[in-house]
Amino acid sequence: MWLAGLEWPGERGLSGHSDGDAVAHAICDALLAAAGLGDIGGMFGTADPRFSGAHGEVFLAETVRRLAAAGWRVGNVSVQVVGNRPKLAPRRAEAEALLTGIVGAPVSVAATTTDGLGFTGRGEGVTAIATALIVPASGRA
Repeated sequence: MWLAGLEWPGERGLSGHSDGDAVAHAICDALLAAAGLGDIGGMFGTADPRFSGAHGEVFLAETVRRLAAAGWRVGNVSVQVVGNRPKLAPRRAEAEALLTGIVGAPVSVAATTTDGLGFTGRGEGVTAIATALIVPASGRA
């Protein structure tokens, strides 16, 4: 499993065309939406074989590059992971440091469970919801 840019040995991986990193994908969607640049599916569609098996870091770095090209920079990002597994707390600081380094701005990661309800509560998957603040890059009107 890949989640929040980290490999989680012993955890069942998430399905996806790429590595299935729900945290990285949610961050990309939040950034792209904030800049009015669409969403991750429109930018990195499953029809493009270049992204088959790609790690979330690839999508994050390219998203930040596209924001910069459009005159934006990341102010900060907050992402909430919903699920029972993996337990994020022991690696939260590691995930935040890695994601912050990739996007070039503070990224905070929080986690919660659904107390056994739904697919996340049954351990069948995770959900990630991100919110991003972007600001004009210097020199932008």
